Amino acid sequence: MSATALWCVAPREAALGPGAEGDGVLVETLFSGISRGTERLVFEGRVPESEADRMRAPAQEGAFPFPVKYGYCAVGRPAEGAFAGRTVFALQPHQTRFRAPETMLTPLPEAVPPDRAVLTSNMETALNVLWDSGAAAGDRVAVIGAGVVGALVAYLAARLPGAAVTIVDVNAARASLADSLGCAFAAPDAAPRDCDVVIHATATADGLDTALDCAGFEATIVEASWYGAGTVPVALGGAFHSRRLRLVSSQVGHLPAMRGPRWDHARRLATALDLLHDPALDVLISGETEFEALPERYGAILMDPATLCHRIKYKTT
Repeated sequence: MSATALWCVAPREAALGPGAEGDGVLVETLFSGISRGTERLVFEGRVPESEADRMRAPAQEGAFPFPVKYGYCAVGRPAEGAFAGRTVFALQPHQTRFRAPETMLTPLPEAVPPDRAVLTSNMETALNVLWDSGAAAGDRVAVIGAGVVGALVAYLAARLPGAAVTIVDVNAARASLADSLGCAFAAPDAAPRDCDVVIHATATADGLDTALDCAGFEATIVEASWYGAGTVPVALGGAFHSRRLRLVSSQVGHLPAMRGPRWDHARRLATALDLLHDPALDVLISGETEFEALPERYGAILMDPATLCHRIKYKTT
């Protein structure tokens, strides 16, 4: 039986087609997750040529802009090898089955169900963002943007002892999500000020302006958004310099320098999986689609601002 994969074949057009299985042990896919921000840029053909090599997914086929097979949030069950019969996470695209070296498969902890493990890549990104922010116990933290990554950063920050974490979003319906994750909620016009750390995750100029306004004296603002081929104005006038603000980029491809001597990507990935034990995180799964129906629904899922992590379900034998 050959593998079938989702391909982006033209701007805002997707189709099912054959996918190379790769080398290693055979894994039957159970679920995959749509990472809306990055996959939308790929779907629209907005990956900059300068970033094409860095943005390649580990099991990508094709090249940007099109046709390309993309994705990196897969959960499956190996049919052979040391992990046979267990459930694993892998950085694989939306594809019915694949082969991968066992070193690229991470077994799920017993406390993490397969249908929640599609959040693993987003949790790994959120962990890296939190490290880049330097947030610590007792800090006042604002997270601008309640997408999946922003929500997960807020969730992690809220577990720091004594931290006061507020999620800021234009969508008032995200207040219940914030409450589920143990955070306060505010609209942009009521966002907290004098924060020690601010995380920006909206990929909009208005959101970045809000982030700068929330920052206290000598605070750190982490830019966790990725704009692809787009640009965004940054308000560096006014009190930006007199408040001695720090604007820091975060990107999951590299570990923060202070973690490098002790951490590697495998350790960070395993830690991200362990952090998904909490059933409260199920609130971040905003829908589910059968793989066979994905081409027709993919664009609508990516364009819907209400989408958080959309889960793809595969038929198994």
